[in-house]
Amino acid sequence: MTETQASSKPQAKATGPLKGIKVLDLSQFILGPVSTQIMGDMGADVIKVETPAGDMNRDIGPQRHPKMSALFLGMNRNKRSVVLDLKNPKALQALYTMVKDCDVFIHSMRRSATARLGISYKDISAINPRIIYAAGQGYSSKGTDSERPAYDDVIQGESGIGGINHLFHGEPHYFPMAFCDKFCGYVLASSVAMALYHREKTGVGQEVEVPMLETVMSFNLIEHLWTGQFDNPQGDLGYQRVLMKDRKPFATQDGFVCLMATSDDQWQRLFGALGHPEMAHDARFAKLVDRSLHFPELYAFVAEQLKTNTTAHWREALDRADVPNGKVRMLADLPTDPYLQASGFFHHYSHPMAGDMVTPSIPVSFSATPGEIRTPPPTLGEHTREVLQEFGVDEQDIQALALRS
Repeated sequence: MTETQASSKPQAKATGPLKGIKVLDLSQFILGPVSTQIMGDMGADVIKVETPAGDMNRDIGPQRHPKMSALFLGMNRNKRSVVLDLKNPKALQALYTMVKDCDVFIHSMRRSATARLGISYKDISAINPRIIYAAGQGYSSKGTDSERPAYDDVIQGESGIGGINHLFHGEPHYFPMAFCDKFCGYVLASSVAMALYHREKTGVGQEVEVPMLETVMSFNLIEHLWTGQFDNPQGDLGYQRVLMKDRKPFATQDGFVCLMATSDDQWQRLFGALGHPEMAHDARFAKLVDRSLHFPELYAFVAEQLKTNTTAHWREALDRADVPNGKVRMLADLPTDPYLQASGFFHHYSHPMAGDMVTPSIPVSFSATPGEIRTPPPTLGEHTREVLQEFGVDEQDIQALALRS
């Protein structure tokens, strides 16, 4: 059985809030695929348009089946794969045919590339004025760097993440994840949904742009703009509490505990759980406005107390005091974690080509329109014929395109 002939189970009927929405997804890597997986989970029919080589993520990480790597599997469920080489005029015309009947067009290319390929907003909206044309790019089209290439590591540095970590670690660090890509993917998905809501009310489509740099920087500065919120900053930027060396899981005699108290009442209960209720009357710690000026001393005190007993002891004491607390879950422990097993966090499925698989379940719930994992990540070009036939592409063109891909 060839890649394009391979087929997973027939696609189940969608139940989510985006049921009936058709999405053309020309993105690759992480940002775009994360956003369209969210849309697919929420019921959209996501058509992943790939080059003959496929999304580059298909080759990153371990794999049991060619072009079905671990990284690809994590962000491409609930999608159908169509192979089109858009440099081929017939393939471009096939895409234009699909555009006529789609609601959303998503890509992660620079504007010059979309103009060169004939898939700019001007090109696509001329075919379907109601379409939501969405792009996740490195930099805003309004700035001087709009045509610069960007990946997650670059944006982590330029958006202030590296600098924030420099304040904490003494040298620049990246978060150990593709944070910018994933976060911007969520922003892109929600922005498309808002544009669809506007179209529902007005019938008008539009272009949506999510620039990674500005999006992540805005997110970073919610708390870290700090004194910069005032026209005349009095002091350094950066939220002091989260930049403290002591803000980390607290060591116990045999492990670690995570905890956080905020209100005056919570801190009173925490001091009691630690066996030092008198600390609630310390002028430095009695009120929130005073604690905010003495976080280093406060966290250092808590750290010293937690070293005196076991994790189990402190978690029981903190639970009795109704102080938010938790354990440190290690990556290796997640698949067998009792809480996650009880909540059904992991979804087990069998991929027709790659074998038995596991993926996180959909975390968001809707009482009337629940999302659903309907189909596994597609093999490259698995649905080319099926999709092109649905959109009414000429059979001779389908055969020619299948031979080329």
